[in-house]
Amino acid sequence: MIELLTHNMAPVMFGALIVFLLLGYPVAFALAANGIFFGLIGVELGLLQPSLFQALPQRLWSVMSNDTLLAVPFFTFMGLILERSGMAEDLLDTIGQLFGPLRGGLAFAVIFVGALLAATTGVVAASVISMGLISLPIMLRYGYDRRFATGVIAASGTLAQIIPPSLVLIVMADQLGKSVGDMYAGAFIPGLCLAGLYALYAGGVAVFKPSWAPALPLAARTFREPDGGSGIASLALQVIVAVAVALAFAKYHYPPDAPTDELLVVSTSVGVGVAFVAAVINRLLKLGLLSRIAERVTFVLIPPLALIFLVLGTIFLGVATPTEGGAMGASGALVMALARRRISFSLLRQAMDTTAKLTSFVVFILVGARVFSLTFYGVDGHIWVEHLLTGLPGGQLGFLIVVNILIFVLAFFLDFFELAFIVIPLLGPVAAKLGIDLIWFGVLLGVNMQTSFMHPPFGFALFYLRSVAPAKDYTDKLSGKLTPKVTTGQIYWGAVPFVLIQCIMVALIIALPGIVTGGLAKKDAVNTDQMRIEVPVEASESEEAPLMGDPAAASDAEDAAKDEDDPAKAVERAPRADDKSPPGASADAAKPPAGGK
Repeated sequence: MIELLTHNMAPVMFGALIVFLLLGYPVAFALAANGIFFGLIGVELGLLQPSLFQALPQRLWSVMSNDTLLAVPFFTFMGLILERSGMAEDLLDTIGQLFGPLRGGLAFAVIFVGALLAATTGVVAASVISMGLISLPIMLRYGYDRRFATGVIAASGTLAQIIPPSLVLIVMADQLGKSVGDMYAGAFIPGLCLAGLYALYAGGVAVFKPSWAPALPLAARTFREPDGGSGIASLALQVIVAVAVALAFAKYHYPPDAPTDELLVVSTSVGVGVAFVAAVINRLLKLGLLSRIAERVTFVLIPPLALIFLVLGTIFLGVATPTEGGAMGASGALVMALARRRISFSLLRQAMDTTAKLTSFVVFILVGARVFSLTFYGVDGHIWVEHLLTGLPGGQLGFLIVVNILIFVLAFFLDFFELAFIVIPLLGPVAAKLGIDLIWFGVLLGVNMQTSFMHPPFGFALFYLRSVAPAKDYTDKLSGKLTPKVTTGQIYWGAVPFVLIQCIMVALIIALPGIVTGGLAKKDAVNTDQMRIEVPVEASESEEAPLMGDPAAASDAEDAAKDEDDPAKAVERAPRADDKSPPGASADAAKPPAGGK
């Protein structure tokens, strides 16, 4: 029994962790307890040295001194301030009126606002709860199918998982040892594509199941012009002018080989800025050139877009690090809340308390993961995982299929933070050894882990929506009609189509890697085979003499002297980690003599 445990310490340790998690123990404590317990067993069995635990304080200090993790409280605080300042309510009201005349218009509005909230708040709970409180009663009032309505709200809220500034992308970048900015740039296009797939599904429902997603009745469209018109033409003209200004700026201000990310961010900001200035002048001078809906959309939509540029634009342009971008975003959120006069000391205190709790939660899990990984790596657990996954048939594709199935199944039971801290550190080195780009791999797993919020029965987005959805029949305040409750089963069935859409997005990223890599800055490849190191050496006359003659006449002693001064040869002579020769012996000395036995 002891011999069996000695040879299978790594799988037993990993299995014990899964058992502890399924029993409901807190993740941070389960990780740390398993690490210490099996570490003591390993010392007792002679697998580990007691001095291994001397490295534990340094590993914990590395967590505390990690500047990248400072972005977590900044972005959390920014999202909570924006959620409590009423921005989501204004956006849903305005965009709902804009898309209201269309069948399924409220669903389109929820998806659009969900993507916008994801790019500003980055917090799934805030997005789902806000849209559930505001949009769900309106959708039920006007006859939307309950499964479709709840599914759209829950899925749109989870866009905060993959669209920057997502918290999980910060953690993924830290665990994979990659830049948060690169992770954000790689995830931006897949996040927008996923929102587009949601909208495509909503459009299909509106066409094939029109009773599930009716248009708003005329009486519910409050933004009307004095003459009874909708005012959409004025808004369309404003959009056309803004797009034309952005295209002209991009054409005449930037050269053809300009970086794509900088071109898009700056040009879009210029076009949006022109539209905002025009709306301000129109209101101050009372020119009457814009309709009510055009002014409303401008003043409600552009401040969040400005905040997105303040955060993501500065990161993509290289002006600020993600931590600095998070700090600017938190400051910008406070300014927006002050401008709306929707901030108070109690609101500020609630946001700070919640931020402190979430940040402590993340740090404690990371500390527990470091304790666990110290013992797990000490018993060669990473080698066990590597052999387990690299031996799969199909190479890279087989590895990706198995890993994504594993993540999908574990997401039924584990939160995305738990998956990021436990599973990703084990998968990253194997992916790198197989030649998989880690930024692309991180974004792929980020989209997959997004399903952890939507999985019945443990999806957190479903729990958030259940907490705000009506659990009993109620009388609608506006229509006065008795409205049936929303059941838990309806919420679960509504999530199923969107889980399938997320799986389709995973398949698209595997089939079309350019969806991720197209958003990354192109870097010049460096061919190390053609690199040459030259060190100037003052040669004596005796050393220079052979160089002036026939090279074939140089003696072996002179060649050896040249090799001694060559840095490349010195690197070759350096002993490797797997070299069993005694210290100080060269690599050549360890070889048997030519022709010897």
